[in-house]
Amino acid sequence: MPKIVRNTLLIVLLVSLSSMAVHKFYMSIYQINYAHQKKMIQITSRIFIDDLNVALEKKYHKKYFIGTDRETADDEVAMKKYLSEKFILKVNGTVRPMSFLSKEVDTNVLVCYFKIADVSKINKLEIENSALTELNDEQQNIIQANITGEKQSLLLTSENFKGMLK
Repeated sequence: MPKIVRNTLLIVLLVSLSSMAVHKFYMSIYQINYAHQKKMIQITSRIFIDDLNVALEKKYHKKYFIGTDRETADDEVAMKKYLSEKFILKVNGTVRPMSFLSKEVDTNVLVCYFKIADVSKINKLEIENSALTELNDEQQNIIQANITGEKQSLLLTSENFKGMLK
């Protein structure tokens, strides 16, 4: 009898799991660290490659291949332009452009590294991040920051794509 119950439960579990739809996450993560000794803000972004390529195609009306073996120099230029328009930092009330350092692929995520140099002190850090929000209303851009030794975070969405730290 226990064997029949166990097998029945396994069958019910398999059927219920197979009928569930896979839900895709619409999320990007941005890590912001202030290196006081270097007077520099260091930024790391983690963005799903497929979403980024779709956003670039939608904005620039051309097919892009960021993070693949078909990527071109023009693809990277478009990516930098897109991210600089969608991810904006104001340090102490002044917009500070980010310098792109490098990128790497981690499975299906593009990891990008940026910096903002010559930042002697941060009294206020304003963040605007609307990256990928034009694709999906469920897009969430999570900001994790370590500015004065204490960790802070923001959750930015298509409806609320601006925030302030410090």
